[in-house]
Amino acid sequence: MREVTLRVRHHGEPESDVSADYPDLTLESVSSMTGSAAERKRIIEMSGPERSIEGFLADFSATDAVLDASPLTPLDVSRVLVAITYDSYRWDSISQRLTDMGVHYRTGTSITAGWERWTLYLDDGDDLHEIIDSLESAGNETDLVRDVELDEVNEREQLELSRVVDELTHRQQEVLRTAIDLGYYRRKEDTSIEDIADAVGIASTTAWEHLARAEEKVMSEVGGHLFSP
Repeated sequence: MREVTLRVRHHGEPESDVSADYPDLTLESVSSMTGSAAERKRIIEMSGPERSIEGFLADFSATDAVLDASPLTPLDVSRVLVAITYDSYRWDSISQRLTDMGVHYRTGTSITAGWERWTLYLDDGDDLHEIIDSLESAGNETDLVRDVELDEVNEREQLELSRVVDELTHRQQEVLRTAIDLGYYRRKEDTSIEDIADAVGIASTTAWEHLARAEEKVMSEVGGHLFSP
């Protein structure tokens, strides 16, 4: 069995389309779908600046396919939970396409800057080209991120090829990379948030916010590998 990771720009689907306008947000499904064929419900988790979450929810709720999007938590917390209800007849579902093809996939799809990340588990009889063709036939863009035999995957590869990279927004990656390059994490260096902000060309408070969110995501991933059973 192979583990394949795809990045999909899901055109015509509200989560993907609207999130493209809010690149500093990350969305992730945290529950399975419930409801009838015409009306489906699930919970998503959002992380990012409060103003972007507010803007996303306003634009997302205004789309034709979305029937309701109700926050379950305050918008100023680090992880905002939102219950969404949508009309499945107006929603091109990648999960349904994969299910129809008999493809195993990991739940908990994440979306950043309009790109959805899907991890598939393919048997010898599964045709990756056929799967990609099916996704792209609906007008989507598809990038192959990873394709590896499961028995070749070791813990270091899992960490190095972790999805955490794609979960960081472009700005979070830029700020984190700048912090590393300037020696922010080296004890003998005297690098400040202000230095990082000047190098990137943003306000120091904004730099701190992006760096804090990037650190949270990276350290959560590292901790999961270091202290997993």
